[in-house]
Amino acid sequence: MKHTTRRIIIFLSALVLLGLTLFLRARDLPEDPASTGFYARQGLLPQPAAQQTQTAQEPEAAPEAAVEEEPAAEERDFVISVIGDNTLASHQFAGASVSYAGRMGEDYSYPYSNTVQFFADDDFTITNLECTLSDRKLHSAEQWYFLAPTAYADILVKGGVDFVTTANNHMEDFGQEGVESTFAALEEYGIPYGKEGEGQLLTIESGLTLGIYCDYNHLKPDVDKCVRAVRSLREQGAEYIICAFHWGKELYYSPNEDQVTLAHACIDAGADLIYGSHTHNLQPIEKYGDGLILYSMGNWSFGGSTAPSDRDTAIVQVRLHRGPDGTVKTEDYSVIPCCVSSKPVNEGYTGDNYNDYCPTPYTEGSEAYYRVLAKLDGTFEPDQEGRDYSDVYAQYG
Repeated sequence: MKHTTRRIIIFLSALVLLGLTLFLRARDLPEDPASTGFYARQGLLPQPAAQQTQTAQEPEAAPEAAVEEEPAAEERDFVISVIGDNTLASHQFAGASVSYAGRMGEDYSYPYSNTVQFFADDDFTITNLECTLSDRKLHSAEQWYFLAPTAYADILVKGGVDFVTTANNHMEDFGQEGVESTFAALEEYGIPYGKEGEGQLLTIESGLTLGIYCDYNHLKPDVDKCVRAVRSLREQGAEYIICAFHWGKELYYSPNEDQVTLAHACIDAGADLIYGSHTHNLQPIEKYGDGLILYSMGNWSFGGSTAPSDRDTAIVQVRLHRGPDGTVKTEDYSVIPCCVSSKPVNEGYTGDNYNDYCPTPYTEGSEAYYRVLAKLDGTFEPDQEGRDYSDVYAQYG
């Protein structure tokens, strides 16, 4: 009995000691047992799932999408050639032998035969077409009118012309029928053209997108209308804007106030090149802002007179550059001084019918060569200005 009691006492004492030991150990446990790693290694506590084998790898961040940069614009240069009035017919009073048709015959390459080399390798050639193209004998009530066969459009093709403006005072010499016939002929021969008050985009073969606005405003130009047209062309995506204006007073060597005001306003609005015609003589070239103003390019192959009082003309070649940002700007320009005819190239020729309608470069360094340059830089001092047609009218009744 005593042995049994002793065993019970020993057993209870052992239980008390074991309980006390466990109590003391539990009191010393940290709040997060797994953080010590000790209990996990001893197998006393389950290891968190993330640590059952090894520390889980953080997921790799998705690669950032590559940002596509706008490709740089193709840098390159362009050349635009500008010439004066093309009147491909003589007036109704000219004699057959000295008329445009009489001088040219059937050789449609003849009028440009001495200058075509300047237009063969440029990017764009623009001129003013100042006659009607029709194969019908149309009636006109005008004092002077100019009617050429539709096949004469081929003169422009063979000469290297790329665009004509028809916004001028002779476009309606034969009414709407003449206008429509002229447009149809130009389309048949693949010659782009501009109409009165019309703006258009034209992408040329070398990749330049031109905006061209044509306007006949020799009396009082509508500045607001022209400015709106320029801004619209820029909004439509034109890289380089040309305004072809038929304006000014005939045979005056300086632009009038209206010309200057309109030209400056259009360049301020975003135009790059102002191309003027109508005066039948050269007027100065002006650099204004980022633009270039050719106030008047005078005559070119001009059937309007067998002996124009001013025989001087020129080719102006404007050089443009497209930068890496896509902006196209005028870089500079060059001048090829010319005569409206091949005959007066020999100095001293004064015949009454000297015009053979074949523009020809002046000899570099000649008096005539420097006279052209003086007209274009504004230093030319004329003996007289303007034109009195009374003697001409009297001559033909």
